[in-house]
Amino acid sequence: MAETDSADVLRELAKLPELAHPTVSPNGGRVAFYYNVTGRNELHVLDVESGEREQWSNGEVPRSARWPIAWDAEGDRLFFHRDEGGNEQNDVYAIDREGAVEAVVEMDGQVSIGDVGPDGETFLLGSTRDGQMNLYRHDLTKGETPKITDYERAVGAPTVSPDGDRIAYATNETDDFENMDVYVAEADGSNPRNLEVGETGAEAAPVDWGPAGERLLVADNTGDLGRCGSYDLAADEVTWYGEGEYEESPSFFTPNGEHFLATRTRGATTMPIVYDVETGDVGEFDLPEGVAGFGWKNERTLDDDRVVVTHTTSTRRPELLAYDLEVDESEVLVEAEYGPFSPDEFVDGEYFTFESDGVPETSAEAVSHDPYETMEIGALLYDSGERPSPLIVNPHGGPRGMDSKSFSYRTQFLLRRGFSVLQVNYRGSTGRGRAFVEALYDDWGGAEQGDVARGVEHVLETRDWLDPERVVVFGGSYGGYSAYWQLIQYPALYDAGIAWVGLTDLEDMYENTMPHFRSELMEKNLGTPEEKPNLYRERSPITHVSNLAAPLCMIHGVNDRRVPLSQARRFREALDEGGFTEGERGEYEYHELGEEGHGSSDIDQKIRALELLGGFLDRRIER
Repeated sequence: MAETDSADVLRELAKLPELAHPTVSPNGGRVAFYYNVTGRNELHVLDVESGEREQWSNGEVPRSARWPIAWDAEGDRLFFHRDEGGNEQNDVYAIDREGAVEAVVEMDGQVSIGDVGPDGETFLLGSTRDGQMNLYRHDLTKGETPKITDYERAVGAPTVSPDGDRIAYATNETDDFENMDVYVAEADGSNPRNLEVGETGAEAAPVDWGPAGERLLVADNTGDLGRCGSYDLAADEVTWYGEGEYEESPSFFTPNGEHFLATRTRGATTMPIVYDVETGDVGEFDLPEGVAGFGWKNERTLDDDRVVVTHTTSTRRPELLAYDLEVDESEVLVEAEYGPFSPDEFVDGEYFTFESDGVPETSAEAVSHDPYETMEIGALLYDSGERPSPLIVNPHGGPRGMDSKSFSYRTQFLLRRGFSVLQVNYRGSTGRGRAFVEALYDDWGGAEQGDVARGVEHVLETRDWLDPERVVVFGGSYGGYSAYWQLIQYPALYDAGIAWVGLTDLEDMYENTMPHFRSELMEKNLGTPEEKPNLYRERSPITHVSNLAAPLCMIHGVNDRRVPLSQARRFREALDEGGFTEGERGEYEYHELGEEGHGSSDIDQKIRALELLGGFLDRRIER
């Protein structure tokens, strides 16, 4: 389907409306979600029975749909997060059907809604107001927000019991930085009890309460692959489900408590499954293989048998479905829109695996490594159809994430410009278990980057229709770190690179990112700069800036608090000091995006970003 792209095609792809954070109302009759069908992100509410959709907001909500929404206990209002230009220093607001907006919680730092209490008077939230991410309990009637936990490590996964008397959450009080435990406490945070789910060093978290509050649905990776469990609070014992063949992640109990929903990752797909609590029998949803999941805090189903699920494939855009568990059939609630395109025009990804010891044949110019453990690495290759075809190597972010067979407008945009796209699920990616994730610890810029480079070598060796003289690396966030690192570690492999909100100076990142990213990302993965100064210095792309040998495009949001703008500015300064020239005819191009943080789902901002990406490729890669 290779063709010379046009500004119209670019805009039409970016304008395809996206639906985010579907959230079922307390009575199951409505579903709220973000939707940008009007050209701007707005709150919409669907009446499930009639199929009628109402737009509740008109510019009052954020332009970007990064953060979830939640219904109040009565189903009269929706809570949402609002920040300044994508800086993620959220406050919580409420909006009703008439569009009346009220500030609910305003405090310093990042604020995120954890769960809404059943009494209609309280809700649970996380905040970095005092530094680390801890829990607060907001009283809607009094307007008071007392702090109810005070841990040194971040607190996550908060959920309120059905009677509102208890809370559950995850945190870590051990000396093992990889550890995460499940706690249950009184509603005010008092009398916390560690349920000791799983072994020390594994990660466990609460997910949902049983309908009578007698048990907790929990996640754990003690046995390497993620598993689902039902913890009996009276008996202090847990029942585990599944055969341990796949990575599985629990989602919520059905209203009668007889089943719970989960997702199962297999290769590059993630599909919903349903477990019988009593028998342990499991069934997978009857949907085309792709990526499907449930909305945030979607423990409330439409009724006893129907749940709301989103579903997408590489070629089919996300749809919102009502899935009937009794008859294994789905009904479309919100159809995907394709604008001037057809699903048949989009390219499906080929999933394949290859072996990597983390040391490619291409010479390493920044840091040399001995061979690591040989692992089977999964990857997706999208064929543009152009012959010979230039190649875009697109490492995912996270690093705890994975590339999967879901629709990506960016990938389809690149394909329409004639670029084939390679996505590598390097060691450290999710979907393959705890050991695979932890293989990245203490080794950023090591074997995982070797896996990416080895993936490039593999497809160039096995697909003679790819052009080895036109290979580009492009990534965002940790994928942006990968783009920087690939260019300075394996310069002979690439002809250009685009780094989007990427990390360049790990010590600066540690000092200036948000507190919970400092502890749960940097320290958990690398230790501290004081403990490991050599590692921080050696694995920072800025240390090896002189190795850059291909044109580089740097893009960064000015309001990014995850990966601060200083990461891009410091690398630009190092380039200037090293004698590199800036500009469309220079050795690097530099763009700061105003009113944007760590990426955006706003259509105008998506168009701007694609224009930057397309313009750079047009200038730097011959067609």
